[in-house]
Amino acid sequence: MRILVCVKRVPMTGGTIVLTDDERAIETRHLGFTISPHEECGVEEAVRLVEAHGGESVVLTLGTAEAEEQLRDAMAIGADRAIHVVTDEQEWDPQATASAILDAIRDHEAANGPFDLVVFGNESADAGNFQVGIRIAHALGRPVATGLKALTVENGTVRCEQEVPGGRDVYALPLPAVVTVKEGLNLPRYPSVPGKLRAQRKPVERRTPERLAPRLEMTRLVVPEGEGKHAEVLGEGASAAPRVVEVLREIGVLG
Repeated sequence: MRILVCVKRVPMTGGTIVLTDDERAIETRHLGFTISPHEECGVEEAVRLVEAHGGESVVLTLGTAEAEEQLRDAMAIGADRAIHVVTDEQEWDPQATASAILDAIRDHEAANGPFDLVVFGNESADAGNFQVGIRIAHALGRPVATGLKALTVENGTVRCEQEVPGGRDVYALPLPAVVTVKEGLNLPRYPSVPGKLRAQRKPVERRTPERLAPRLEMTRLVVPEGEGKHAEVLGEGASAAPRVVEVLREIGVLG
């Protein structure tokens, strides 16, 4: 089977997020880059399915020249080749992103045959728009299931499991299909040194699309407020015991 996984280069979100002076972008000078955990699981699942059923897995990204780093990382864990839709530094809105990816998919399928499965992360770790996978499925006229935590391919269908309160919803989609997956779908493997060396020799197809005129205008970004944490020193040694008892009573541990 043939599987395409779409990923996005995003800043690592483990550190402090600082905005630029105009509040229209994230200051990335001191941040590393990666792909979102959802997409890491998507790449891993594609590699596992190809290992089980045969075929090939292709990874695609839309982003700057530096995004080739993330494509190489995906190929280091087993993706066979990559498509890089090269853009400028500007953030593309979901409509423009979907249009460029759609053109790349159609051109690739015209030359190589259809993908059985197109996989997206449920949402990117930076913008979180939740739109691109659904837009692609609609344009291709293919069934789509979103927010998946399990995938099984058998007999020309993909069995999709989506977590819901109290259990899971299960869908069976005929192939070819589009899915969006979430972190927890699997445990992604870590790229080995030989895998990284092989990835440097794998092919990357590059495209430079025209950007659609944006229909959305960004006003500003806002960093969400943290929960706020503080520590209170209750005292030292035995003298702190009365205050400790008071705190335990305040939080309901003692009557």
